Amino acid sequence: MPDPLELLPALEQQAYRILVRFDRTRPDDLAELTGLPQAEATRLLWSLQARGLAAVQPGEESAFRPLPPDVALGNHLMRRHEALEQARQLVAELKDAYQAGVRRFKADHLVEVIVGREVLRERLQQLQDNAREEMLWFCRSNPVVLPSGENPAELDALRRGVRYQVIYDRQFLLVPGVLNNALAGIRLGQKARILPDLPVRIAIADRTTAICPLVRETDGGEPTAAVVGPSELLNAVTALFDAYWAAAIPLHGPGDRSASGPDAPDDAELHVLSLMLGGVPDKAIASQLGVSRRTVQRRIDRLIALACVSNRHGLAYHAARHGWL
Repeated sequence: MPDPLELLPALEQQAYRILVRFDRTRPDDLAELTGLPQAEATRLLWSLQARGLAAVQPGEESAFRPLPPDVALGNHLMRRHEALEQARQLVAELKDAYQAGVRRFKADHLVEVIVGREVLRERLQQLQDNAREEMLWFCRSNPVVLPSGENPAELDALRRGVRYQVIYDRQFLLVPGVLNNALAGIRLGQKARILPDLPVRIAIADRTTAICPLVRETDGGEPTAAVVGPSELLNAVTALFDAYWAAAIPLHGPGDRSASGPDAPDDAELHVLSLMLGGVPDKAIASQLGVSRRTVQRRIDRLIALACVSNRHGLAYHAARHGWL
């Protein structure tokens, strides 16, 4: 879950977390805890006050107390949500414009239309073979071209240092074997996240070429996709991916520890937490991990206890606020 405090500069994040931890803090306290000069500590506290995240303690001019972040940062988060929706609408509008004009204009230098599973499969593998820096993927349920476990080009690309950012939709992770394949990619360096649903399948190489569908697959029909080169359409597709990535839940794999400290969850608990926050039901988590549903619930109960909250909603907020994922 994205942390609202990521909207702040790093030093202000640190100062706000200290405020929350100690309830009230003076500049000299903050300077001692962070190792910063007192003048810088004073500036940080007044900056938090200007942002609506701190207030001067009544009767103590030099002491500051924290204010809830949801009010001060809520507008920023709302703008992010609006940007996501605008990007989605822009992709839809540009796709409609393309389909309306493709019969009137030759746009072979911008968009190439490909038809057929084998052709599309070959182009997806070529896209990954030619990638030099990064691959961006929307992995949606019911793939018709590259079923889970049938994408060796990804493993080859990961081994040669290509960065993979992959967003899985929840239904896709429920397919037997998909989670294990995702974890194999994570062990090789894939960065994975989860969302309840994705609008389309997309593969983008180095932000210079994208492959995305043009029409829905129908029974007995061949999939049709567009290979999109540098253009405003490609910019819109890439912006859509970035917006969804910012809203997605990180998928934590065993051994991929993010949280630390005596009160932090262990690897197995973080893995369960990432699936839970991604909306995967307890029964499906248990099935994927090969454990009982009761074992999954016990791990979640321990996380709730570690977070000192009373329910899963509180756990989600605590996990985001304390950087557990």
